[in-house]
Amino acid sequence: MKPNIHPDYHEINIIMTDGTEFKTMSCMGKAGDTLRLDIDPKSHPAWTGVQRVIDTGGQVAKFNKRFAGIGTRKA
Repeated sequence: MKPNIHPDYHEINIIMTDGTEFKTMSCMGKAGDTLRLDIDPKSHPAWTGVQRVIDTGGQVAKFNKRFAGIGTRKA
C-alpha cells in the first residue's frame, strides 16, 4: 500500500434509534466521535415488516375535492 493516501481508520461510537450504543471501526470523523442513527434495522420497515400508513385517504379526498369539476362540460 502507498503511504499517506488512505484515510485514518479508528473507533467511533454508534447510537441506535432506541438508545443502545456500540463501538465500531470507521473512517468517519475523528477517533471517539459519535454517530446517531435516524433509521436502523430495529426501526426501518424493510427489516421490521411493520409499515406506517400515512393519511392516504385524506390526500385522495383532498385531490378529488380540488379537481372535481375538471372534465365536466357546461352547456
